[in-house]
Amino acid sequence: AGFIKSPLSQKRLTQDSVELYCEAIGSPIPEIQWWFEGNDPNETYAQLWDGARQDRVRINATYNLHSTSTISIANLTADDSGMYECRASNDPDRNHLSKSPKVKWIRSQANVFVIERPDIKGHVTEVSGKVVLACNMTAPHPAIGGHEWLRGDKVLQTDADSSAFTTYTIEGKKEEHSGVYECVYKTSPVIKGQVNISVPPQVMAYKKSEHGNEGDTGVLTCKNPSFPPVNSWVWYKNGQEVSAPIVNGSGRYIIKSSGNKTELRILKLSIEEDTGDYHCNATNSDGFGGATVNLRVRSRLAALWPFLGIVAEVLILVTIIFIYEKRRKPDEVLD
Repeated sequence: AGFIKSPLSQKRLTQDSVELYCEAIGSPIPEIQWWFEGNDPNETYAQLWDGARQDRVRINATYNLHSTSTISIANLTADDSGMYECRASNDPDRNHLSKSPKVKWIRSQANVFVIERPDIKGHVTEVSGKVVLACNMTAPHPAIGGHEWLRGDKVLQTDADSSAFTTYTIEGKKEEHSGVYECVYKTSPVIKGQVNISVPPQVMAYKKSEHGNEGDTGVLTCKNPSFPPVNSWVWYKNGQEVSAPIVNGSGRYIIKSSGNKTELRILKLSIEEDTGDYHCNATNSDGFGGATVNLRVRSRLAALWPFLGIVAEVLILVTIIFIYEKRRKPDEVLD
């Protein structure tokens, strides 16, 4: 027996992908093949193989106790619409060019409809301290049963409006709400658009003031929580020109930057050379931004000063008591 476990009828948009799963049981273990018949009246079934259709077709099969096979088609086009057939047989002559197999191929079918993807135009506007996101889907398009606005996995807004135009309003400035937003149209199949709030880097220092002991390693860190991500980070010390940034690996400096975070490590801190302000500058496709971190380097003996101060106070107090006792009169001692 052979059968397709995927839905027997699937709707997809152009540029999407589709996956069909087939399973067959028999002894000996049957072979599974995939065949396709297009919607053209003159078109007949043709066998599909791994790498077909300009390498957009992928077929994975396993034969262990029973047969399983999965076919996936990427970057769908209108020509991918049609009937997909899973065929299974364990007859030794099933692939013979002249002999007819004694056991007929077991067939299971699934119909795939590929619909032209409508164009969705998104834009962002700022009005009176508010940010308005909008999506507009061009015709022709499937019937719309409502909309959703998403940011990541979080649903921000939902409605049952059938309009091709939908908006979402955010209270505040663009810099506070940058990121990737999705407008989802409740159609069959679901159609999604994307609206980006892009701003220059809003760079922040993990700590505006860092402390380190002389001879230790100092670590200064900056991050960028805004969108789009940072393309490049640059560090330089106050008093140096921006055109002469700190170079990674030069002297005692090590810089580690990954996406929206950068870290400057200074080895063997020196009070005279390393104390001061450090600037981290970030650049993305919308501009640049920066932050300042103040580094204070303390002597290794700095932690001993409070202890030495207490010891000095105790010594002074003992000395005063000792002198006072020596100068007391004998009768005062008897009393």
